[in-house]
Amino acid sequence: MTEDVDVWNRLVALLPEAEAREAAECWAVGEQEAGLGVLVSGLSDHRVPISETTRARIAVLAEEWGEREFLAPRIRRCRGDGERSRVRLIEPVDEPPAGGTGDVLVPWIACERCGRVLTRRHTREAWGGLSSLAWSYVVTSPVDGAVVREFPDDSVDAAFAHLLAVCGDAVGA
Repeated sequence: MTEDVDVWNRLVALLPEAEAREAAECWAVGEQEAGLGVLVSGLSDHRVPISETTRARIAVLAEEWGEREFLAPRIRRCRGDGERSRVRLIEPVDEPPAGGTGDVLVPWIACERCGRVLTRRHTREAWGGLSSLAWSYVVTSPVDGAVVREFPDDSVDAAFAHLLAVCGDAVGA
């Protein structure tokens, strides 16, 4: 929990004072979802440049708090800082791979250094679409896409930390 607060405080510090205060207040009263909206809106509205690692960190928080589908397009529109980054969000695919019911790995965050990819494991529903929530997070090999490590649905932060740690980087924002 302390790590979440530290990450949150570093992200909020990127905002102008008024938005930073509002986002911090949201977190303090347990309204993380609203705080994420304030954070992403503030970054976007004020064109605050952020690194791709910061963008990925925000995407992970949005996933953790059930706001990924809503915030993902806005997170992608946040201004980048133009610097090379260790990780990057993978552009979403309009149509998931075809097939019957079962598991589908959806690529999400790539490590530019080692080539591993953090994916979300979804279930293909009987009606053809994917489940809205991932039921696990999988780090895949850059060589053949094989599963390197799998994390349960409540461990998105640990999965992201693992992706960063594979090549020796600290988790940070």
